[in-house]
Amino acid sequence: MEIKIGIARTTKYAMDYCGDSCDIAERPHGGISAVIADGQGNGLAAHHTSSWVVNKAVSLITDGARDGAVARAVHDYLYAMKDKKVSCTLTVLSADLESETLVVSRNSNCPVIVKTAEYESVYDDSVEPIGVHRHMKPVMYELPFEPGMVVVSYTDGIQAAGRKRGGPQTDFQKIMDIIRDNTANDVDFIAKSIIEYALEMDKNQAGDDMTVVVMGLAPTQTEGPKVERISVGYPFQGNSL
Repeated sequence: MEIKIGIARTTKYAMDYCGDSCDIAERPHGGISAVIADGQGNGLAAHHTSSWVVNKAVSLITDGARDGAVARAVHDYLYAMKDKKVSCTLTVLSADLESETLVVSRNSNCPVIVKTAEYESVYDDSVEPIGVHRHMKPVMYELPFEPGMVVVSYTDGIQAAGRKRGGPQTDFQKIMDIIRDNTANDVDFIAKSIIEYALEMDKNQAGDDMTVVVMGLAPTQTEGPKVERISVGYPFQGNSL
Protein backbone atom coordinates (compact mmCIF):
# COMPACT_ATOMS: atom_id res chain seq x y z
CA MET A 1 0.00 0.00 0.00
CA GLU A 2 0.94 3.65 -0.29
CA ILE A 3 0.06 6.42 2.12
CA LYS A 4 -1.18 9.49 0.27
CA ILE A 5 -1.94 12.89 1.78
CA GLY A 6 -3.71 15.82 0.13
CA ILE A 7 -3.92 19.25 1.77
CA ALA A 8 -5.85 22.36 0.70
CA ARG A 9 -5.85 25.61 2.67
CA THR A 10 -7.03 29.16 2.22
CA THR A 11 -7.02 32.32 4.30
CA LYS A 12 -10.03 34.28 5.50
CA TYR A 13 -10.98 36.88 2.91
CA ALA A 14 -8.83 40.05 3.03
CA MET A 15 -6.44 38.59 5.63
CA ASP A 16 -2.71 38.28 4.97
CA TYR A 17 -2.07 35.41 7.36
CA CYS A 18 -3.89 32.12 7.81
CA GLY A 19 -4.86 31.16 11.35
CA ASP A 20 -4.77 27.47 10.39
CA SER A 21 -1.53 25.51 10.16
CA CYS A 22 -0.78 22.02 8.88
CA ASP A 23 2.33 19.89 8.49
CA ILE A 24 3.35 16.26 8.11
CA ALA A 25 5.85 14.25 10.16
CA GLU A 26 7.56 10.94 9.46
CA ARG A 27 7.10 8.56 12.38
CA PRO A 28 10.32 7.08 13.79
CA HIS A 29 9.13 3.46 13.38
CA GLY A 30 7.54 4.01 9.99
CA GLY A 31 4.50 5.86 8.76
CA ILE A 32 3.33 9.45 8.49
CA SER A 33 1.33 11.83 10.67
CA ALA A 34 -0.60 14.88 9.48
CA VAL A 35 -1.07 17.61 12.10
CA ILE A 36 -3.81 20.24 11.75
CA ALA A 37 -4.30 23.21 14.10
CA ASP A 38 -6.69 26.17 14.11
CA GLY A 39 -5.61 29.05 16.35
CA GLN A 40 -8.13 31.21 18.17
CA GLY A 41 -9.21 34.20 16.07
CA ASN A 42 -7.72 35.20 12.73
CA GLY A 43 -4.68 36.91 11.33
CA LEU A 44 -1.11 36.99 12.57
CA ALA A 45 -1.83 36.15 16.23
CA ALA A 46 -3.84 33.04 15.26
CA HIS A 47 -1.16 32.10 12.73
CA HIS A 48 1.55 32.27 15.39
CA THR A 49 -0.50 30.12 17.76
CA SER A 50 -1.39 27.40 15.27
CA SER A 51 2.09 27.35 13.74
CA TRP A 52 3.70 26.97 17.15
CA VAL A 53 1.28 24.16 18.07
CA VAL A 54 1.92 22.27 14.82
CA ASN A 55 5.71 22.67 15.05
CA LYS A 56 5.73 21.45 18.65
CA ALA A 57 3.53 18.46 17.78
CA VAL A 58 5.70 17.52 14.80
CA SER A 59 8.84 17.70 16.96
CA LEU A 60 7.31 15.41 19.60
CA ILE A 61 6.09 12.89 17.00
CA THR A 62 9.51 12.66 15.35
CA ASP A 63 11.02 12.17 18.81
CA GLY A 64 8.82 9.09 19.26
CA ALA A 65 6.03 10.39 21.51
CA ARG A 66 2.66 8.66 21.16
CA ASP A 67 -0.14 10.74 19.65
CA GLY A 68 -2.22 11.04 22.82
CA ALA A 69 0.84 12.15 24.76
CA VAL A 70 1.64 14.66 22.00
CA ALA A 71 -1.76 16.35 22.38
CA ARG A 72 -1.42 16.51 26.17
CA ALA A 73 2.11 17.90 26.03
CA VAL A 74 1.28 20.56 23.45
CA HIS A 75 -1.77 21.53 25.51
CA ASP A 76 0.38 21.93 28.63
CA TYR A 77 2.86 24.15 26.76
CA LEU A 78 0.11 26.34 25.28
CA TYR A 79 -1.75 26.50 28.60
CA ALA A 80 1.39 27.76 30.35
CA MET A 81 2.74 29.98 27.56
CA LYS A 82 -0.53 31.84 26.93
CA ASP A 83 -1.67 31.81 30.58
CA LYS A 84 -4.76 29.68 29.73
CA LYS A 85 -6.22 32.56 27.65
CA VAL A 86 -5.74 31.24 24.09
CA SER A 87 -7.36 28.13 22.64
CA CYS A 88 -6.42 26.09 19.60
CA THR A 89 -7.98 23.05 17.97
CA LEU A 90 -5.62 20.18 17.21
CA THR A 91 -6.11 17.02 15.16
CA VAL A 92 -3.45 14.42 14.39
CA LEU A 93 -4.04 11.77 11.71
CA SER A 94 -1.43 9.01 11.80
CA ALA A 95 -0.77 6.04 9.56
CA ASP A 96 1.40 4.01 11.95
CA LEU A 97 3.34 1.24 10.22
CA GLU A 98 4.54 -0.25 13.50
CA SER A 99 0.98 -1.14 14.58
CA GLU A 100 -0.50 -1.07 11.05
CA THR A 101 -3.31 1.12 12.33
CA LEU A 102 -4.80 4.51 11.62
CA VAL A 103 -4.60 6.58 14.80
CA VAL A 104 -6.67 9.74 15.24
CA SER A 105 -6.10 12.20 18.09
CA ARG A 106 -8.79 14.88 18.07
CA ASN A 107 -9.36 18.13 20.00
CA SER A 108 -11.60 19.86 17.48
CA ASN A 109 -15.23 20.87 16.99
CA CYS A 110 -15.04 19.45 13.45
CA PRO A 111 -15.43 15.74 12.65
CA VAL A 112 -12.97 13.21 11.31
CA ILE A 113 -14.53 11.11 8.52
CA VAL A 114 -13.35 7.60 7.67
CA LYS A 115 -14.42 5.68 4.58
CA THR A 116 -13.49 2.12 3.65
CA ALA A 117 -14.99 -0.46 1.31
CA GLU A 118 -16.86 -1.90 4.30
CA TYR A 119 -18.07 1.09 6.29
CA GLU A 120 -18.24 4.85 6.82
CA SER A 121 -17.68 6.46 10.22
CA VAL A 122 -18.02 10.06 11.36
CA TYR A 123 -16.13 10.78 14.57
CA ASP A 124 -17.63 13.92 16.09
CA ASP A 125 -17.67 13.30 19.85
CA SER A 126 -17.73 16.47 21.93
CA VAL A 127 -14.21 17.45 22.99
CA GLU A 128 -12.48 20.60 24.24
CA PRO A 129 -9.76 22.48 22.32
CA ILE A 130 -6.30 22.68 23.82
CA GLY A 131 -4.84 25.57 25.80
CA VAL A 132 -7.67 26.70 28.07
CA HIS A 133 -8.97 23.99 30.40
CA ARG A 134 -6.46 22.54 32.85
CA HIS A 135 -7.64 18.95 32.61
CA MET A 136 -7.77 18.27 28.90
CA LYS A 137 -7.45 15.00 27.03
CA PRO A 138 -7.87 14.19 23.35
CA VAL A 139 -10.47 11.84 21.95
CA MET A 140 -8.57 8.90 20.46
CA TYR A 141 -9.57 6.41 17.76
CA GLU A 142 -7.54 3.51 16.38
CA LEU A 143 -8.53 1.51 13.31
CA PRO A 144 -6.73 -1.30 11.46
CA PHE A 145 -5.34 -0.53 8.03
CA GLU A 146 -7.60 -1.36 5.10
CA PRO A 147 -6.64 -0.92 1.45
CA GLY A 148 -8.63 1.97 0.01
CA MET A 149 -9.20 3.66 3.38
CA VAL A 150 -9.83 7.43 3.15
CA VAL A 151 -9.65 9.77 6.16
CA VAL A 152 -10.75 13.41 6.05
CA SER A 153 -10.34 16.20 8.58
CA TYR A 154 -11.02 19.92 8.23
CA THR A 155 -11.23 23.13 10.26
CA ASP A 156 -14.34 25.11 11.13
CA GLY A 157 -14.03 27.50 8.18
CA ILE A 158 -15.33 24.60 6.08
CA GLN A 159 -18.08 23.73 8.53
CA ALA A 160 -19.31 27.33 8.86
CA ALA A 161 -19.07 28.34 5.19
CA GLY A 162 -22.06 30.37 4.07
CA ARG A 163 -23.17 31.31 7.58
CA LYS A 164 -21.89 34.89 7.43
CA ARG A 165 -23.26 35.43 3.92
CA GLY A 166 -26.86 34.75 4.86
CA GLY A 167 -27.27 32.22 2.06
CA PRO A 168 -27.06 28.42 1.94
CA GLN A 169 -24.61 26.89 4.42
CA THR A 170 -22.29 23.94 4.03
CA ASP A 171 -24.25 20.73 3.57
CA PHE A 172 -22.42 17.89 5.32
CA GLN A 173 -23.97 15.38 2.91
CA LYS A 174 -22.33 17.22 0.02
CA ILE A 175 -18.96 16.71 1.67
CA MET A 176 -19.81 13.03 2.19
CA ASP A 177 -20.76 12.73 -1.48
CA ILE A 178 -17.37 14.10 -2.53
CA ILE A 179 -15.64 11.52 -0.32
CA ARG A 180 -17.86 8.65 -1.49
CA ASP A 181 -17.35 9.45 -5.16
CA ASN A 182 -13.55 9.26 -4.96
CA THR A 183 -10.85 6.80 -3.92
CA ALA A 184 -7.68 6.71 -1.83
CA ASN A 185 -5.74 7.65 -4.97
CA ASP A 186 -7.71 10.91 -5.22
CA VAL A 187 -6.66 12.62 -1.98
CA ASP A 188 -5.59 15.85 -3.71
CA PHE A 189 -8.84 16.02 -5.67
CA ILE A 190 -10.95 15.36 -2.56
CA ALA A 191 -9.22 18.15 -0.59
CA LYS A 192 -9.50 20.55 -3.53
CA SER A 193 -13.16 19.72 -4.13
CA ILE A 194 -14.19 20.19 -0.48
CA ILE A 195 -12.48 23.57 -0.16
CA GLU A 196 -13.90 24.72 -3.51
CA TYR A 197 -17.38 23.73 -2.34
CA ALA A 198 -16.94 25.70 0.92
CA LEU A 199 -15.66 28.74 -1.01
CA GLU A 200 -18.70 28.51 -3.26
CA MET A 201 -20.90 28.73 -0.15
CA ASP A 202 -18.93 31.84 0.87
CA LYS A 203 -19.19 33.33 -2.64
CA ASN A 204 -15.41 33.00 -3.03
CA GLN A 205 -14.77 35.29 -0.04
CA ALA A 206 -13.91 32.89 2.78
CA GLY A 207 -15.62 33.85 6.02
CA ASP A 208 -12.89 32.08 8.01
CA ASP A 209 -9.59 30.30 7.49
CA MET A 210 -10.15 26.90 5.83
CA THR A 211 -8.02 23.77 5.82
CA VAL A 212 -8.81 20.28 4.52
CA VAL A 213 -6.52 17.28 5.02
CA VAL A 214 -7.18 13.94 3.31
CA MET A 215 -5.22 10.76 3.99
CA GLY A 216 -5.60 7.65 1.85
CA LEU A 217 -4.20 4.11 1.96
CA ALA A 218 -3.96 3.32 -1.72
CA PRO A 219 -3.41 -0.28 -2.84
CA THR A 220 -0.36 -0.33 -5.09
CA GLN A 221 1.90 -2.87 -6.73
CA THR A 222 5.38 -1.94 -5.53
CA GLU A 223 8.15 -2.85 -7.95
CA GLY A 224 11.62 -1.43 -8.10
CA PRO A 225 12.88 1.40 -5.88
CA LYS A 226 10.46 2.96 -3.39
CA VAL A 227 10.26 6.65 -4.18
CA GLU A 228 8.61 9.08 -1.78
CA ARG A 229 7.05 12.16 -3.37
CA ILE A 230 5.92 15.48 -1.91
CA SER A 231 4.34 18.29 -3.93
CA VAL A 232 3.62 21.72 -2.46
CA GLY A 233 1.86 24.75 -3.90
CA TYR A 234 2.07 28.05 -1.98
CA PRO A 235 0.42 30.97 -3.80
CA PHE A 236 1.46 34.53 -2.96
CA GLN A 237 1.39 38.02 -4.38
CA GLY A 238 4.70 39.84 -4.18
CA ASN A 239 4.90 43.62 -3.96
CA SER A 240 7.02 43.84 -7.12
CA LEU A 241 4.98 41.36 -9.20
